[in-house]
Amino acid sequence: MANIADKVRDLIKPYVEEQGVTLWDVRFLKEGASHYLRVYIYKPEGICIDDCTAVSHAIDPVIDEADPISVPYYLEVCSTGIEAELTRREHYEMMQGKTVTIKLYKEQNGKKQFTGVLSGFDSGPLIKTEEGESLLFSMDEISKAYITDQV
Repeated sequence: MANIADKVRDLIKPYVEEQGVTLWDVRFLKEGASHYLRVYIYKPEGICIDDCTAVSHAIDPVIDEADPISVPYYLEVCSTGIEAELTRREHYEMMQGKTVTIKLYKEQNGKKQFTGVLSGFDSGPLIKTEEGESLLFSMDEISKAYITDQV
């Protein structure tokens, strides 16, 4: 199913950006008996319902024409929300200077969760904690990372 999401992402990205927003993520999920194609969009000043509607109208015919999904599905265009999840390198690069929370699969220094200002991205995100400590995480040790502030 991830392959479908990647295909759709590549297909719709220019149409989403024409609407003045950033394509944040695409997920193709099965929930119960139904399939959902969820398109997450972002812009620094926030997403409103008009943004979601405009993107939906822009991408729906493009997806229908390309027909990359062989099962019936519901298209949902939504905001990343206040706590935008960071899943790609470009997310980390775009959000430098923001406060992030990083949750790990395994404890590191007795903790599984760290919060700090995102100060860079090398082989993974680099954060600076309130205590002034710089921590570098590899992407494969992160279970979830998200923005803790949008200011």
